[in-house]
Amino acid sequence: MTAKAKKSNKEIFSKDTYMGWYRQMLLIRRFEEKAGQLYGQQKIRGFCHLYIGQEACAAGSVSALKKGDKYITSYRDHAHPLALGTSPKYIMAELYGKVTGVSKGKGGSMHMFDKTVGFVGGHGIVGGQIPLGAGIAFAEQYKGTDNLCICYMGDGAVRQGAFHEALNLAMTMRIPVIFVIENNGYAMGTSVKRSSNVTELYQLGESYDIPSAAVDAMSVEAVHNAVAEAADRARRGDGPTLLEFRTYRYKGHSMSDPAKYRTKEEVASYKDRDPIEQVKDVILKQKFATEEELGIIDSDLKALIAEAVVFAEESPYPDASEAYQDVYADKNYPFVLE
Repeated sequence: MTAKAKKSNKEIFSKDTYMGWYRQMLLIRRFEEKAGQLYGQQKIRGFCHLYIGQEACAAGSVSALKKGDKYITSYRDHAHPLALGTSPKYIMAELYGKVTGVSKGKGGSMHMFDKTVGFVGGHGIVGGQIPLGAGIAFAEQYKGTDNLCICYMGDGAVRQGAFHEALNLAMTMRIPVIFVIENNGYAMGTSVKRSSNVTELYQLGESYDIPSAAVDAMSVEAVHNAVAEAADRARRGDGPTLLEFRTYRYKGHSMSDPAKYRTKEEVASYKDRDPIEQVKDVILKQKFATEEELGIIDSDLKALIAEAVVFAEESPYPDASEAYQDVYADKNYPFVLE
């Protein structure tokens, strides 16, 4: 499967799929825009990494996978649970550090979890989630399910030794894991070209004979197709796939990054291929919906996010005693040895 990005086939997807993608990606975009605004108002503290521009990575993956599959990513993690169906109010409450948040207010922006939808976390340590993703997939293999784990990382994380160790072990044991490099061009402020002699990052999988491909991740169709193919491979027992999602973030690495290392022309060139606008164009050309109907969806999503903000504002902070909860496994947890 080692190859460069394939052209997407827009004709094979239904109206429901396109409308679902549009709503999903627009929800992520509007949520992140509001999060950025609230951060500027100091309602959200700590670190905050936005996903604006990368929405197709999450949406296309979710549409290609099934219930029971697991998702794990880095600290740029608001979008994945939103795409999986977690209510925006619980994610917003987590950003506020409130007890009603998905991590009970203990994780904040970088450590979201929602096991009810198969999201096993955003992780703050660069590359730390990669061996965890392989381990989660191994657990599914060990239990004899046909579930898999999709493990996302940034382009900077592939410089970590854990990346190479996980790829080697995953291919050796034919673990059902999809490794995804969300290559948005910059590891914080350092471009891929300045940090590595290998700029075609999907080629890193070739060292371990892992089927690998580059994917135009500004196209949700291309993401869906690539993930679906990798999922089929994993469920057949043929092991991992490495996908390089070539995407772009319109904002800085985090809210504290002015992103002065990029030109306005570079950012504009990617916005010309905005993933949401591409889906919107298909919807209008195929007459799946009108401009007015899409405008109503946008208004409804803005209202949903406004409700989430109210929920976060009105929710309480955790009691101090919460610091001692969820630290150790419960004694009745089935995998704790007596």
